[in-house]
Amino acid sequence: MCSIFTVLSHDVPYEKLKQCFDQTKSRGPDMSRLIEIPGGWMGFHRLAIMGLNEKGMQPFEMGGDYAVCNGELYGFRPIRERLMEDYPLVSESDCEIILPLYREYGTDLFKTLDAEFAMIIYDRKEDMVIAARDPIGIRPLYYGTLDDGSYAFASEPKNLIGLCGKIMPFPPGHYWSKKDGFVRYCDPAAVGQFTMKDEEAISRKLNRLLCEAVEKRLDADAPVGFLLSGGLDSSLVCAIAQKHSTHPIRTFAIGMDTDAIDLRYARMVSDYIGSDHTEVTMTREQVLASLEEVVRLLGTWDITTIRASMGMYLVCRYIHENTDIRVLLTGEISDELFGYKYTDFAPDANAFQKEAEKRIRELHMYDVLRADRCISVNSLEARVPFGDLKFVRYAMAIDPVLKMNRHHMGKFLLRKAFEEDHILPDEILWRQKAAFSDAVGHSMVDDIKTYAESLYTDAEFIEKCAAYTYCPPFTKESLLYRELFEKHYPAQAEMIADFWMPNREWQGCDVNDPSARVLSNYGKSGI
Repeated sequence: MCSIFTVLSHDVPYEKLKQCFDQTKSRGPDMSRLIEIPGGWMGFHRLAIMGLNEKGMQPFEMGGDYAVCNGELYGFRPIRERLMEDYPLVSESDCEIILPLYREYGTDLFKTLDAEFAMIIYDRKEDMVIAARDPIGIRPLYYGTLDDGSYAFASEPKNLIGLCGKIMPFPPGHYWSKKDGFVRYCDPAAVGQFTMKDEEAISRKLNRLLCEAVEKRLDADAPVGFLLSGGLDSSLVCAIAQKHSTHPIRTFAIGMDTDAIDLRYARMVSDYIGSDHTEVTMTREQVLASLEEVVRLLGTWDITTIRASMGMYLVCRYIHENTDIRVLLTGEISDELFGYKYTDFAPDANAFQKEAEKRIRELHMYDVLRADRCISVNSLEARVPFGDLKFVRYAMAIDPVLKMNRHHMGKFLLRKAFEEDHILPDEILWRQKAAFSDAVGHSMVDDIKTYAESLYTDAEFIEKCAAYTYCPPFTKESLLYRELFEKHYPAQAEMIADFWMPNREWQGCDVNDPSARVLSNYGKSGI
């Protein structure tokens, strides 16, 4: 997971630029470069994953054009071989093919890539900068303007604090140039027409697409590991990966030291697939001591995102400190495609689909943000098979009637897709969904709530909440998160659209806590 940085101005002192640029050095600890380009500056912190020697260092330059990219371009090797007939490619890096592809396709390049990326290109001929982000927003990119109106782009908002005024996330599936502004080139949440296939045919295709998505993400020149919660999504990713591996994959699970739910299920999966498994435990003291750091690295005040980040941050820290792993595969994005516990309350299929569209378009501010920051701050790279563009497009085009909980089992189609493969125990394949922030142990959220309650009297809570007009806090826990956020990102709350909560407009979902534990259908999910 690398860090990119571009400022379209020569008026900022180099020392100030370097200070801002180095805020995300943990994303790319192997090598750093900040160079002057026509019209400004371009920087890159590298985490070497493909083409590990110095020839793969960015920015890439070709005939006066420049490019930086934080990304993985899947299936790049045959493309590279073709391009080498006409272009002097010198590294094994996948991202070196960007400038040749831009020469051939222009901005149509972005919709042709099978990739996760955030990139910035300087076009010498047109004397302009173009910035672009992948359709899901798996790789982060933010932008803002300097006092003189010049644009700046960076992998994280912390790079732009003190440099820009208002900082906002770069919209996924868009590219930007000064000439055209923001142009949407892809919206994976949009569906032209639903597939008319039946459950059997849909499940077969889901199986094939997910297997392909996992397999292509195993390609790395650096060691690969896997986060395994014991839930359906991460378990499927690990089981598929193990099926395609000639040696035991390395899996990692985390839970509270007192009441972890997921650890036993993760161990069950590991034993079944034969992975090299590591269990990490966390304590109340570790959780509370890490709260401010987690909010700082995330750049959010959202309750759900912060809660779910606690375990992920700590397990990734363990991996960084105790292993040589550089790449982690995770199970994010399945819920948004196939449903949460709260989407059982969707009044009809149209409402279910609209909710899925909203969640996919906003993912980059929530679950995807969580995975990126928790992993990258520990100098690791996240790969998200459920975010594969072909998989997402197909899943979104499934008739929502078939995705609704008609069988008293969430994500039925996804489970059915792997029923005959027997790559997971039935107890895992048909296990009810449990939220990660609860499944690491109910005590974790309870401990945070108790801590937040101790910080404010009721009168102080009301007074402090009233100071916020944009998405005001509504519990003492959310007030704590907002105050920590404002400490590190003052007046930047609009980077996040809203609280990630169940749809309050649906009957049974008008709750004041994002945990599925408060819903009437939680049932055996937390057992």
